[in-house]
Amino acid sequence: MAINEELILRQLHQPATASAAFSVLVKEYTEPLYWHLRRIVLDHDDANDLLQNTFIKAWTNIDGFQGNSKISTWLYRIATNEALTFLKKQSSNDMVSLDDEDSSSLQLEADEYFDGDQLQLRLQEALQTLPPKQRMVFNMKYFEEMKYEDMSEILNTSVGALKASYHLAVKKIASFFEDDV
Repeated sequence: MAINEELILRQLHQPATASAAFSVLVKEYTEPLYWHLRRIVLDHDDANDLLQNTFIKAWTNIDGFQGNSKISTWLYRIATNEALTFLKKQSSNDMVSLDDEDSSSLQLEADEYFDGDQLQLRLQEALQTLPPKQRMVFNMKYFEEMKYEDMSEILNTSVGALKASYHLAVKKIASFFEDDV
């Protein structure tokens, strides 16, 4: 079901209907935002925590949202910023290196929620070789089939830079699989 963003935005700014309208947003965007976050941080529990943080930030800042972009874009931007902040904290704490593909694949294999096959695991390993923002661009375009214009608003980057980043990511992933042969 696609939501009527204009109606939801009006309802979000009315005290009597704000809570119900926000519930509609949560229902509509929980799954896509979860998978967006999950592809960035890999871990189910981390993705769930970041999803909750995303909705908390959205709720507490809803009065500041004026509708200059789509609600979905605004939510994705909050989620993306939450994930990037989490990854920076994680790498500064030396819990797991962002560049350590072995620990990432072990983490993914050990995840009880990962149900992919060996090829999917290799794809995730290939993705872990990409810089975080390039990985995010690839995920948004390939898995979420997001338009470059929407990605541009979420990541605050030009469409041209996003296209170049996606192209480079595809080349690096192809090279990763060529090394397997």
